Amino acid sequence: MRATDAPTAAARVARPGGGLLLDLDGTLVDSEPLHRRAFAVYFASRGWDVPDDVVREFSGRRAHEVFPVLDGPWRGEDPHALTRGVLDALGHGHEPPVPVRGAADLLAACDEVGLPVAVVTSAGRAWTARVVDMLGARLERIELVTAEDCTHGKPDPEPYRRGAERLGLAPGDLVAAEDAPAGIASALGAGIGWVLGMTTSHPAERLVTAGAHETAVDLEGIAEAVRSRRPGG
Repeated sequence: MRATDAPTAAARVARPGGGLLLDLDGTLVDSEPLHRRAFAVYFASRGWDVPDDVVREFSGRRAHEVFPVLDGPWRGEDPHALTRGVLDALGHGHEPPVPVRGAADLLAACDEVGLPVAVVTSAGRAWTARVVDMLGARLERIELVTAEDCTHGKPDPEPYRRGAERLGLAPGDLVAAEDAPAGIASALGAGIGWVLGMTTSHPAERLVTAGAHETAVDLEGIAEAVRSRRPGG
């Protein structure tokens, strides 16, 4: 196995009885630039000048839950209508999201060795299915917890609690990979045993401050750890 910057997470997924919960945007794919651009396009279409640091407040969270609590020119408007406007702007883009290094290999390794895995995301099911398919994974072999499945989104514990339930495993035995403080809070609140912070969207220091146990720049080391579970691996 190569040297990895998340040795404990790697060790935990390599041992029997564990499972893996994966965020989507910023963890499996570096799509945050696409999402920020969609917000910028929509806000510009409304004539709103919104600073980038405000746009970053939406990272890892369901937009319709952020609009009502974040001050801005949208105050008083229907948060679901605002979210549809952003999603329309995202849908008009033709650039595919960029896979995080090791993401496709990790999903393939989970399939090969039978490691229970769930994607736990604030995104909708259509976008999630598109990304998982782009990564070459079989949807029928992966549990999905998407925006449609939860009453409360990240940072509420509900998404990761549902992820553990879908896998039928104790939260404390699971490893979660997350790139955003809101997702880290959700995983910790659900009792997930080890939270790996992905530095795709935020610096390692911010993720550790949010509660991540370790950080990693990619998923290659975790993929190799999963594959080592295979007899002879």
